[in-house]
Amino acid sequence: MSDQQPEPDQYDEFDEIVDNETDRDPDLAVIEAGSRTLRTQAGPPRGDQVPTRPADPEVDKALREVEADLATRWGETKLEPSVARISALMDVLGEPQRAYPSIHITGTNGKTSTARMIEALLGAFELRTGRYTSPHVQSITERISLDGAPITAERFIETYNDIKPYVEMIDQSQDFRLSFFEVLTGMAYAAFADAPVDVAVVEVGMGGSWDATNVIDGSVAVITPIDLDHTDRLGGTPAEIAVEKAGVIKQGATVILAQQPVDAAQVMLKKAVEVDATVAREGMEFGVVSREVAVGGQLLTLRGLGGEYEEIFLPLYGAHQAHNAAVALSAVEAFFGIGAQHARTLDVDTVRSAFASVVSPGRLEVVRRSPTVVLDAAHNPAGARAAAEAVTEVFGFSRLIGVVGASGDKDVKGVLEAFEPVFTEVVVTRNSSDRSMDVDELAAVAVEVFGDDRVVVEPRLDDALEAAITLAEEEAEYSGAGVLVTGSVITVGEARLLLGRG
Repeated sequence: MSDQQPEPDQYDEFDEIVDNETDRDPDLAVIEAGSRTLRTQAGPPRGDQVPTRPADPEVDKALREVEADLATRWGETKLEPSVARISALMDVLGEPQRAYPSIHITGTNGKTSTARMIEALLGAFELRTGRYTSPHVQSITERISLDGAPITAERFIETYNDIKPYVEMIDQSQDFRLSFFEVLTGMAYAAFADAPVDVAVVEVGMGGSWDATNVIDGSVAVITPIDLDHTDRLGGTPAEIAVEKAGVIKQGATVILAQQPVDAAQVMLKKAVEVDATVAREGMEFGVVSREVAVGGQLLTLRGLGGEYEEIFLPLYGAHQAHNAAVALSAVEAFFGIGAQHARTLDVDTVRSAFASVVSPGRLEVVRRSPTVVLDAAHNPAGARAAAEAVTEVFGFSRLIGVVGASGDKDVKGVLEAFEPVFTEVVVTRNSSDRSMDVDELAAVAVEVFGDDRVVVEPRLDDALEAAITLAEEEAEYSGAGVLVTGSVITVGEARLLLGRG
């Protein structure tokens, strides 16, 4: 460290920190100052974003017991649309969700990536954050994060055991037991209050009005793009889906509205008027000014509520992530009162540092080279179209082999149709979930879309990955070939483990 000199433009900050350390050994003060300025350049610590199983056998055993206990409850796709049970749980826990302000995120696609960007920005401005997102890629502990990193397995277990007696009390008093998602939501809100956090960043599980997360009063409501998904529960048009999702808009809140279908936007604007909320619309009050592909991501100029932010490096791929970044930036500006009480921008260097630190596992994530293997959790047609456009823009593969394992309750044909123009061949498979579509049924749909000669069937995911990699490698002229694994968050998570990333 003693041989490392600060850059000229760092001297002022470096000297100031050294001067402030008047009561310490001078050499230690210099070392600490150098460390702190380097941390400033690198952005806030991000931690391990996709934790593996606990190394301690006893901790791993205890976590498995919690997971098994949670698995006895209704899964995330079985719902009784009501917030009565979660409200009752919050009441007996002492309303932990009231202990901190919240930013509430709904929409169809981009929620998790946007939540991660908001979390990074808030953390860069020295706020302690709690983030609740779903589903997880590999570990259930990913869903609850503190200070930008998933909570430890030990803390997850402790939080579950702390609220378990209250959960059982509510189970006995309600017509239905609390669901898997409701219990996890209660755990997140309790963990955030216990930390304590300065702000919670909360992604809905499904919809909005009756989603278990909707017992918070989000001062900022974020609506990412709405498209067709969960149509059996939310409605068959963007407008019908928007009615449910508008439930996160609370009295007097600020609404950050991403680009929407016209009918969905009308629903959101009507709800905002009803509750006297302030609306900021992408393409009007904020947006993406420019973007260009860069090594490892993209370089952006964003217009926020307070002005423009230039030279923002985002280490994520695709136009959709640039739009997510604009939404996230405006949400944080709104949280700090910019655009309402204050007419200014956030510190641009802090914003740059925050965005440069963002990771979003399973979202066009490169996990292998030679051939390149990319993972993307697209599971509906809109997400698939965004992924197809991004992978074409960024990678320029001469040949792209798809590996698709989808859930049976999704618009699988729509997903395959979105990828058909970019996949040379597709390997259809399944993941370990009970929701996973039967591989023969998936193959029949794939043949309808791609034709028989472009479809390979491998019932096991490990065999599917091997088959796809072999296809990508088989001819020397296709040295630029790649593999895209997609169709489900579960498929992507399991592929990540098989490819040595977990």
